[in-house]
Amino acid sequence: MIVLKNMKLIIVLLLSCIAFQTIHAQNWDINTLKKINPQYPTNNTWRTISSTAEPLAVAVPLGMAAVALITDNHKLEMNAYETAGGLIITAAVTESLKIINNRPRPYETYPNDIHPDSYESGKSFPSAHTSLAFSTATSLMLTTKKWYIAVPAYAWATSVAYSRMYLGQHYPTDVIAGVFVGAGSAYLAHWLNKKYFSKKKK
Repeated sequence: MIVLKNMKLIIVLLLSCIAFQTIHAQNWDINTLKKINPQYPTNNTWRTISSTAEPLAVAVPLGMAAVALITDNHKLEMNAYETAGGLIITAAVTESLKIINNRPRPYETYPNDIHPDSYESGKSFPSAHTSLAFSTATSLMLTTKKWYIAVPAYAWATSVAYSRMYLGQHYPTDVIAGVFVGAGSAYLAHWLNKKYFSKKKK
């Protein structure tokens, strides 16, 4: 029930974010991004952090599955499947929203104001890097229930989200939506695992 309530809250917040981005947020979005994105985004720290989103998102469930196989740990194996499931849902929802919203990158709309570190393909809303990072962090929080894993995981995910704005790749609302998509997907995968898979294996 708690997971379902959290999922409903995340869905409401995501829809609110989409509405806000579509109707009211453009001035706030671009003004906030201008303050974060420097004229020359050459800080390699943020580039490095940004580049870790996809590799770490893939490495976490693979690592969990490998350890589970070696140690014959069924619970860890299910956690690996759950984490991977959350990432699959995240990727599907993120790409669907990109197609539906069809939002250009901020440097395409504001070429004189936003200075990207590179010119990437794909649409802007929501941020895929952010959604993958928060899906991974939320899955780790839900499956391990250990603060010393959850806190660093969320710190990393938050850093990824900030890096996407620093590098001029995404508006703040892109990043906020990515947080909700990633966390919501992880909660959905957790709920599906508990409802349909965990009980059958007991």
